[in-house]
Amino acid sequence: MGAEPEMAFRLAADSVLLLHLAFIAFVLAGGLLALRWRWAPLLHLPAAAWGVFIELSGRICPLTPLENLLRARAGEVGYAGGFVEHYLLALIYPEGITQGVQGVLAGIVLGVNAGVYAWVWRRRSRSRR
Repeated sequence: MGAEPEMAFRLAADSVLLLHLAFIAFVLAGGLLALRWRWAPLLHLPAAAWGVFIELSGRICPLTPLENLLRARAGEVGYAGGFVEHYLLALIYPEGITQGVQGVLAGIVLGVNAGVYAWVWRRRSRSRR
């Protein structure tokens, strides 16, 4: 019976991890949803702005401390830094994250989304003709 609460906290931490990953994917590619739903930018643009803000400000997304808290409650060790630094940059940039790398990531978010919205706008413009 003693392992049940720890397992629940671990599942909750893993759920936060998946939510975090889904949010990052939405920030990067959520503009594509505007091809299907005209209201999608109302959700996506604030999310993308938040992602850019977090990267440029050097802050940590609030989901990271939540995941760490849940992992600690599960008897696991949390991690220092942010989600991107811990999970993604460890694969891409093994030496760690710097302010410059965060600026590059913010630029990628802005560039990808500018390209997606330009494509959506052109496609909609053509369909109106």
